[in-house]
Amino acid sequence: MKIHEYQAKQLLAAAGLSVPDGHVCTDADQAAAAYEALPTELCVVKAQIHAGGRGKGGGVKLVKSADEARDAAAGMLGKPLITHQTGPEGQLVRTTWVEAGSSIAKEYYIGIAIDREQSCPVMMASSEGGMEIEEVAAATPEKILKAPFSPSTGLAADDARRLAEGIGIPAELVDDACAYLVGLAKVFCEKDCSLAEINPLVTTTDGKVLALDAKINFDANAMFRHADLEELRDIHEEDPKEVEASKFDLSYIALDGNIGCMVNGAGLAMATMDVIQLNGGQPANFLDVGGGATTEKVTEAFKIILSDDKVEGVLVNIFGGIMRCDVIANGVVEAVKQVNLKVPLVVRLEGTNVEQGREILAGSGLPIITATDLDDAAGKICAAVKGA
Repeated sequence: MKIHEYQAKQLLAAAGLSVPDGHVCTDADQAAAAYEALPTELCVVKAQIHAGGRGKGGGVKLVKSADEARDAAAGMLGKPLITHQTGPEGQLVRTTWVEAGSSIAKEYYIGIAIDREQSCPVMMASSEGGMEIEEVAAATPEKILKAPFSPSTGLAADDARRLAEGIGIPAELVDDACAYLVGLAKVFCEKDCSLAEINPLVTTTDGKVLALDAKINFDANAMFRHADLEELRDIHEEDPKEVEASKFDLSYIALDGNIGCMVNGAGLAMATMDVIQLNGGQPANFLDVGGGATTEKVTEAFKIILSDDKVEGVLVNIFGGIMRCDVIANGVVEAVKQVNLKVPLVVRLEGTNVEQGREILAGSGLPIITATDLDDAAGKICAAVKGA
């Protein structure tokens, strides 16, 4: 689960970590009032969307008066902001963050992610603040310092000092920077984060360490422990199909292809998408209905797939273990009846109650193409889509 920059900064501030003063604004007049309330002549108006590259897209403006703040916010609010992460359609700006300007001495990068090989969080730090960390890793990997740590003990003080000194934090601010690193690691663990990134972390000419930008993502599987964090979710920033899928406990991710997929099991879903591509097609989504799906759940999954205008065909690939093939077949038949299917549909069933499932499909009177195995199914749906 992602949150906005201003929400991430509010979490950091609540944990005792320094961030610039700022105000959330949803209209231009609020932005002008926010400027008047802030203590600096130079302020920053920032569009709040779940995407990077806002500055290059025109979503970050420096202002020196209330009128300029009003104009900057008016130029963002209610309009799509296009960045390299939004795609050509952009993301509608509904909120801005008006922040006090900072007298920057130097920019740095700090971030925490999960290291899958070491099975623990790892703190990363670099002297190359303000740049995409992927670019730094590709061009100058030696400029990224790392320190893995245990969630139960947090980032060690010695590791924090090694990182702070290693990226060139001035000697007089090393203690403050160490406290920041340790504090960010604590937030990461206590809030069940999957990513915490401050880019840039800055030192200022008046001797402060501040988060000039902040990005925090949470592990959605842990949100049952954090009702307060779930309230920060902004569904306007998410794909409507993914939001709808979450209501039915479906694992759905929209992709760019034209063949809709409904599969049970994440591994089988990945294999299905691979085989579709091997047969010359492109999957339109990842969708795992799980092992305990009901007819209603399968029906809703089918509706979500077909709500994507790009979908020109659907492949259902079920290997029934816990999941029964007759349940899937009933769900598919019910969904096809409800949505008035107009694209080719290929169904491959195997496993528990497979014969009953095949009988249900055959007796439905619906234009369902059956397949014997995955390669057969992928070949048939790709051919059907190309033929259509």
